[in-house]
Amino acid sequence: MDTSLLNAGDTSWMLMSTALVMLMTPGLAFFYAGLVKKRNVVNTLMMSMIALGVISLVWMGVGYSLAFAPGNPWVGGFDFIALSGVDMQPQEGSTIPHNLFMGFQMMFAIITPALISGALVGRMKFTSYILFIILWSIGIYSPLCHWVWGGGWLAEHGALDFAGGTVVHISAGVSALVAAMVLGPRDPKERVAAHAHDVPMTVLGAALLWMGWFGFNAGSALAADGIAAHALVTTHLAAGAGLATWVLLDLVLKKRAGAVGASIGAVVGLVTITPAAGFVTVTGAVVMGILGASASYATLRFLSRRNFDDTLDVFACHGVGGIVGSILTGVFASAKVNPGSDNGLIYGNIDLMLPQTEATLATILFAGAGTALLLKLLEMTVGIRVQSPEEDNLDRAQHSESAYATHSNLPLGQLVIQHGLASQKDIESCLSLQKKEENPEPLGSMLIQRGLLTESLLQQLLLTQALSH
Repeated sequence: MDTSLLNAGDTSWMLMSTALVMLMTPGLAFFYAGLVKKRNVVNTLMMSMIALGVISLVWMGVGYSLAFAPGNPWVGGFDFIALSGVDMQPQEGSTIPHNLFMGFQMMFAIITPALISGALVGRMKFTSYILFIILWSIGIYSPLCHWVWGGGWLAEHGALDFAGGTVVHISAGVSALVAAMVLGPRDPKERVAAHAHDVPMTVLGAALLWMGWFGFNAGSALAADGIAAHALVTTHLAAGAGLATWVLLDLVLKKRAGAVGASIGAVVGLVTITPAAGFVTVTGAVVMGILGASASYATLRFLSRRNFDDTLDVFACHGVGGIVGSILTGVFASAKVNPGSDNGLIYGNIDLMLPQTEATLATILFAGAGTALLLKLLEMTVGIRVQSPEEDNLDRAQHSESAYATHSNLPLGQLVIQHGLASQKDIESCLSLQKKEENPEPLGSMLIQRGLLTESLLQQLLLTQALSH
């Protein structure tokens, strides 16, 4: 086996980048889970984490081959089925092992369908979701990946996508919006009461995403070189610009800014720069971060007044951010930054705008139509939406677990027993007296009179009971 063409530095960086991108999926799980209600946390976490299992196997089996094996302009062939021929030797023109390149791309394949889950939170069957992401990965992600990165027709037309503006973010964002429309909105009372139950969890998730994005974007240089370093800098600056822009808009329009908004702004900045990270100047990256966050913010406010129940605003963040980033790559790309790209519109070259617009529209149409078709197929066969009563607590209904050691829906008597403050006999005695009295005292008052509870302990238990819902 000839490995003489391998470069130790490039290989080391790509090993690290692969690990960083893998970290983004748990980061996404935390980011989404913090934004939902307590009773949907396990379901939300599982929708991201399951992709690490099933999509890894799908990618190994057929996904990688359909994306990167020699084929036609539309899809790859079968040369790499079950990773046949994918070994430690570098491919032509590469300085890293072929299996490392495959592993790096696997992490992209994993997180992309997981992004869609944010639009489905609170109402989709978990088993149907698993089937959906498997079919979506094979039927939509892999062909699209081939179009852009595998030598397909969009690559032939000159479309630029450094790290996944079209392949990852537009495809996931548009698919999320379509999926939300097919599933239908949540119960109105669920939508009205929706709020982030754990802001620190969301901030932690955003921080993990931000850190992982350095591997996502800078790793897409596929080498430890100047382009990778440049992509790392533009990635960070765009995220910072997105965060600052979102906070400023909140301060101007809402008169206050929060950590959730700041986290979303940073993520949108990261999304927007993804297709352009290795092609634009640092100034271009900052402008893209500002414009991406502004467009996403405006879209989120617009959709909030409509009946599109994209639960965690995946389209507004990833779809719109990806669209803005893909188009602006045609504006700000610089051959001086990356000799492998053409100059963009601001440098007097209008030609790049055509393939960028073409790639954006093709991705929107393909992902949107494909997602609608897959979900309708599943709806007619296995069903996709949980029964209405289950929507009240998907963690229990779909997973038989709870994210926290709370006492959801337990009566006060059981809470008292679980805390060791009274025995089962004490509670039964009080309940028996209540049944005999015409105007019985509340159980809490009876326990206080018997010296089993204090007023402060009662208030703490009642608060625990209220917060568990």
